[in-house]
Amino acid sequence: MRKFNIRKVLDGLTAGSSSASQQQQLQQQHPPGNREPEIQETLQSEHFQLCKTVRHGFPYQPSALAFDPVQKILAVGTQTGALRLFGRPGVECYCQHDSGAAVIQLQFLINEGALVSALADDTLHLWNLRQKRPAILHSLKFCRERVTFCHLPFQSKWLYVGTERGNIHIVNVESFTLSGYVIMWNKAIELSSKSHPGPVVHISDNPMDEGKLLIGFESGTVVLWDLKSKKADYRYTYDEAIHSVAWHHEGKQFICSHSDGTLTIWNVRSPAKPVQTITPHGKQLKDGKKPEPCKPILKVEFKTTRPGEPFIILSGGLSYDTVGRRPCLTVMHGKSTAVLEMDYSIVDFLTLCETPYPNDFQEPYAVVVLLEKDLVLIDLAQNGYPIFENPYPLSIHESPVTCCEYFADCPVDLIPALYSVGARQKRQGYSKKEWPINGGNWGLGAQSYSEIIITGHADGSVKFWDASAINLQVLYKLKTSKVFEKSRNKDDKPNTDIVDEDPYAIQIISWCPESRMLCIAGVSAHVIIYRFSKQEVITEVIPMLEVRLLYDISDVESPEGEQAPPLPTPVGSANPQPVPPQSHPSTSSSSSDGLRDNVPCLKVKNSPLKQSPGYQTELVIQLVWVSGEPPQQITSLAVNSSYGLVVFGNCSGIAMVDYLQKAVLLNLGTIELCGSSDPYRREPRSPRKSRQPSGAGLCDISEGTVAPEDRCKSPTSAKMSRKLSLPTDLKPDLDIKDNSFSRSRSSSVTSIDKESREAISALHFCETFTRKADSAPSPCLWVGTTLGTVLVIALNLPPGGEQRLLQPVIVSPSGTILRLKGAVLRMAFLDSTGCLMPPAYESWKEHNVPEEKDEKEKLKKRRPVSVSPSSSQEISENQYAVICSEKQAKVISLPTQNCAYKQNITETSFVLRGDIVSLSNSICLACFCANGHIMTFSLPSLRPLLDVYYLPLTNMRIARTFCFTNNGQALYLVSPTEIQRLTYSQETCENLQEMLGELFTPVETPEAPNRGFFKGLFGGGAQSLDREELFGESSSGKASRSLAQHIPGPGGIEGVKGAASGVVGELARARLALDERGQKLSDLEERTAAMLSSADSFSKHAHEMMLKYKDKKWYQF
Repeated sequence: MRKFNIRKVLDGLTAGSSSASQQQQLQQQHPPGNREPEIQETLQSEHFQLCKTVRHGFPYQPSALAFDPVQKILAVGTQTGALRLFGRPGVECYCQHDSGAAVIQLQFLINEGALVSALADDTLHLWNLRQKRPAILHSLKFCRERVTFCHLPFQSKWLYVGTERGNIHIVNVESFTLSGYVIMWNKAIELSSKSHPGPVVHISDNPMDEGKLLIGFESGTVVLWDLKSKKADYRYTYDEAIHSVAWHHEGKQFICSHSDGTLTIWNVRSPAKPVQTITPHGKQLKDGKKPEPCKPILKVEFKTTRPGEPFIILSGGLSYDTVGRRPCLTVMHGKSTAVLEMDYSIVDFLTLCETPYPNDFQEPYAVVVLLEKDLVLIDLAQNGYPIFENPYPLSIHESPVTCCEYFADCPVDLIPALYSVGARQKRQGYSKKEWPINGGNWGLGAQSYSEIIITGHADGSVKFWDASAINLQVLYKLKTSKVFEKSRNKDDKPNTDIVDEDPYAIQIISWCPESRMLCIAGVSAHVIIYRFSKQEVITEVIPMLEVRLLYDISDVESPEGEQAPPLPTPVGSANPQPVPPQSHPSTSSSSSDGLRDNVPCLKVKNSPLKQSPGYQTELVIQLVWVSGEPPQQITSLAVNSSYGLVVFGNCSGIAMVDYLQKAVLLNLGTIELCGSSDPYRREPRSPRKSRQPSGAGLCDISEGTVAPEDRCKSPTSAKMSRKLSLPTDLKPDLDIKDNSFSRSRSSSVTSIDKESREAISALHFCETFTRKADSAPSPCLWVGTTLGTVLVIALNLPPGGEQRLLQPVIVSPSGTILRLKGAVLRMAFLDSTGCLMPPAYESWKEHNVPEEKDEKEKLKKRRPVSVSPSSSQEISENQYAVICSEKQAKVISLPTQNCAYKQNITETSFVLRGDIVSLSNSICLACFCANGHIMTFSLPSLRPLLDVYYLPLTNMRIARTFCFTNNGQALYLVSPTEIQRLTYSQETCENLQEMLGELFTPVETPEAPNRGFFKGLFGGGAQSLDREELFGESSSGKASRSLAQHIPGPGGIEGVKGAASGVVGELARARLALDERGQKLSDLEERTAAMLSSADSFSKHAHEMMLKYKDKKWYQF
């Protein structure tokens, strides 16, 4: 794990004299006796430290698999050098090889708390799993040969390493040094053979005789090597390449899988030809000819059971004529053959068995199958081989993630409510047994607050996850596409779709945890508002609104009421029934020139919709085509449950909808919104004047827009002129918050920007001072744009109860408040004491209960108030607006609208995400920059508190998904399948060690199988081998120094910590072994003390760690 050096910043320096003078001016503007109080800021640099906490999700691009049958721990390696370890649900661990080379094989030291990894760069690494964050103890780099296969016999310290040249080297796992004993390929094969046998693809020792080693070469040759006499006992040749080999537990037979889809079973003492040849998926021809060749069988396992027939389990081997058939795992048991289809291609599989001993009946009970994008566990004991229900959060990428939001410190009843509705969505037909990978122990959940992660996906689904106490569990899944008609045939598609695929992809999520109101914006310029209900309902007609959003005043041919901004725009109907498209004036000349007009991109279902408990559709809003131009994608979204309003904007303008009355309140083009105070010269018409006399212009603010060839191709953002093709590889698209990722960074309109249009980039409902002259706060909406303009729209809400549904909400733009450099990203409001004032909300109540009408009326009559303790009852109390843009942050004093504090966050880069969050009973502004820096600033004075260079490379996926939340938590999508969580809180970093689970738990190794009287009498049973005598330096000499280079564990404090606890782990293991043999422990105590004292010289940190362990008993490690 990387540690970060935090640049400590002296408090108050940045505020400078200008801030002091501004403070003085602010105080002078307040009435005498009501001087602005000095706000005490409690957050200091010491409260901040950055570190990664946990990684969730399916390991991206998996390449290797291993299982410890005693510890019950599963390990998965990936093509990027990552290592993921899984124990019982909730016990997970992520490690990374520094080189980033692909993991080609993993081998557990069974029940030893250690793991060997072999990488594609020909390095071997020994991981110590006896600490909460596993560390590498030793590494060995092969210089002259390429590693292809490794084998570590159970309870042995000698690791066999096969190479591409066909040689086998032997590594001492304790010291990670090479033995002088080498099996050369030319000694292993027939002297008469003229060709090289190819790389080593398999090594294993005979289950009944450790002195006999079975070596499989790729060309088809198998050799049984006698380790003592250093010569081959038998050679088995077959004319098809070998992919894998497996023993029968009695050591008299083995099975090989081949590249032509055949399995060959051999008797050890009959090398001439196989006893049996099977083509599991080959068509048997009548005239006795060989079956047709099939695809290669990539792996085979041969597992025996005491009462019945053995299991032969294999992957691959399907016939070539099964075009389009999904990858399969085949389970052959006696005369029955089951073919289990998988959703993705098989990377590897392992059979889980009751015993770790290879010379006993294996008794297989499950098969773990590692797929390209999933992990499947099959129950072998039940008929039909059902799969186990996977308890790990591996389905994040079920459909590619397109956006995510993170909420810490949610209402306590929220997770149980979501879990109860989500429990009904569970699939049936799983195995009735418990998940068998159940090693390790949980950490101590130090956090008392609940956390929820919401992910939006390419298929229109939204998933809610319980992320409390560094775990992750799916709670509930919502399918937003249910309200739309699916296009039956492909010919229908180009009519109105603005994206080639994934028309329901989620772009923005706006969620109010207290009221449970959810609002999503999708790629087809649609917005859906959801209410949470525990009751099932059938919606006869889905409420629907269509909005015609125009950029330019001159685009409007017939007045729609927007010319008089102070008045509400009576576009919608107050009737709660769905508003038909006709209620929007059709202002275009589409009928004359045949252009598509006034049609939405998606068609809402007109049949009754059954809505299960959970999130239920309240209203669907769609932007419509205007004079042959598709609607622009939505760039900002906000919902407020107290006001009953939803607002959204794009590069054409802004629209506000009253979702209680199902009416459009505001529909303004950006130019009208800015009015006379507009600081920028904007083109009055679209660039395509000649083509569309009355339509809106174009701006590719989102990647999802597919348009005619002559569209303006302005690179206003990274989402610009490219078609959206979201799925499969999760292309970096769709983040609204970073909608200026590659734009020329300037507050003025650059030559590039002139072609593009100002878009709405931030929206925030609040109760504050709208104008300078205001004496009391009132409900309003603050609007931020991509050109750094901030405007305020005043809201005049009718009284509650019946009146709220009958009287219109009056909406009036009040002009520009201020300007910032770069696009506005986030806004928040503080009271006069510097406390955060969240937007007003109405607490959640079940609305689908007809018998409680009287109660509902009472509720409606109650005007919701802002939840902030300071609703500015006193006229003299002021507020602060905090505004963060891509370049800078400002704190504005209200109602005076003076800039109290200003901080230029970055000159050379730009902010991708900014959030105002609470931490340690205070608040701060947290920013993530495109150059990889994470920064925090105090509020309201904007003192820099933390600046850490965290990510060397920021791609669009990270830019799109990075988010901060309260209590020092943050996350982003580190790969298409994984979420990385991190903390910027010093307190969480210190408690992290306790919160993490333990992978290693002391477990007794099962007893070795009894040889039985007759086997002992007649010399049967397993033959042991003194490997130390055979491979040790005394008998085999030293290996060539140029062959491999030994590398000790990583340096630095973290490596020293790992080495120190590794020493302790070694002692614990030695102690366990001695105890089993019944020897005294007194000698070991002296060695323990000596080793601990020698480790003291590592560093101060290692010393502290050893003191921690010194007084503990061996079984507490």
